Amino acid sequence: MTYDLIFAGGGLANGLIAWRLRQLRPELNILCIEEQPHMGGNHTWSFHAQDLSAAQQQWIAPLVVQRWPCYDVHFPGGARRLPSEYASVTSERFVQVIEAALGDDVRTGETIAEVSPRSVRLASGETLHAGAVIDGRGVKGSPHLVLGQQAFLGQLLQLQAPHGLEAPIIMDARVAQGDGYRFVYVLPFSADTVLVEDTHYVDQHVLCAEQLRRHIDEYAQAQGWTVAACLREEQGVLPITLAGDFDRFWAQGQGQPRSGLRAGLFHCTTGYSLPDAVRLADWFASQRNLQADALADGIQTFARQAWRRQRFYRLLNRMLFLAGRPQDRWQVMQRFYRLPEGLISRFYAGHSRLTDKLRIVSGKPPVPVRAAIRAMLRFLPRHYETRE
Repeated sequence: MTYDLIFAGGGLANGLIAWRLRQLRPELNILCIEEQPHMGGNHTWSFHAQDLSAAQQQWIAPLVVQRWPCYDVHFPGGARRLPSEYASVTSERFVQVIEAALGDDVRTGETIAEVSPRSVRLASGETLHAGAVIDGRGVKGSPHLVLGQQAFLGQLLQLQAPHGLEAPIIMDARVAQGDGYRFVYVLPFSADTVLVEDTHYVDQHVLCAEQLRRHIDEYAQAQGWTVAACLREEQGVLPITLAGDFDRFWAQGQGQPRSGLRAGLFHCTTGYSLPDAVRLADWFASQRNLQADALADGIQTFARQAWRRQRFYRLLNRMLFLAGRPQDRWQVMQRFYRLPEGLISRFYAGHSRLTDKLRIVSGKPPVPVRAAIRAMLRFLPRHYETRE
């Protein structure tokens, strides 16, 4: 059998594309292959309401497990509540909705040995063919990208008593810093269940899982919470892009259509990937030519536009990672969260205006001026950033 499309990997991006096509293009013969027992892995994805259009909010609504009308941030110099709606999607809901909708068009527990633009070879030796194969199997290292890392470990905790939180805490930086910017991320899913993630913006992730678990335990104790049980644990390392050569990065793929993190489609400062995945799913649904060559070219153009929009954010990342001491990086974020609410919302959505950019870099920087200038100019010669 030859499929119209095969999705290599059943994560966020490929899952959303397959689901959107099932809704709008049910005549297509598609297949999603995932090596884990279920699609979606073990993750929580979140987004701000302003990140998506009204139409996108509507079609993704069945995946949302919780919405909050606002969120909080905490820093040593003060706290702030921002009246911006925040929402979360869990891998459990992902399975309930998307895997159920795809039905027999999903094969789980299958290890992929090799992917090409038009075929997938499984570890069993079976080879499957399609008009196009979309590789969405997560981040792949590249010598043409300069990356920092956002490393985290999160636990969904059942508490013995209500936690008392009214809103998510997107960043709580009132914790001991280390070899980078550390904060705790907190999502209150019910009165007595809460997801707590210990998160680190670091040059290279070296912290062991047990150390991150201790951090979570210490944070819970500091809040006065008594943990009855850990219901689920998730961990990961997200890329934070400082600079790169887009053309050489894409040339590595040799005509392979890609999606999600493998296509470089994520907010290069926050690591959020759901908004880009939603936009790519809508793009796919509008394409008439679903052959590999056309899709590879089209996705590259789509990703290039996203790359160009984020040039300013990569500059900020260089200031965050390369200017000043790692343990002082929290000061950059504290200053950012003192800026106007609309500016912050547009930053998360990746739609910063020129006036926003000028406001972010104006005034006295929270890092040494000379170091900030060196960081801004680093990686500019030749094969980085100037090739845009």
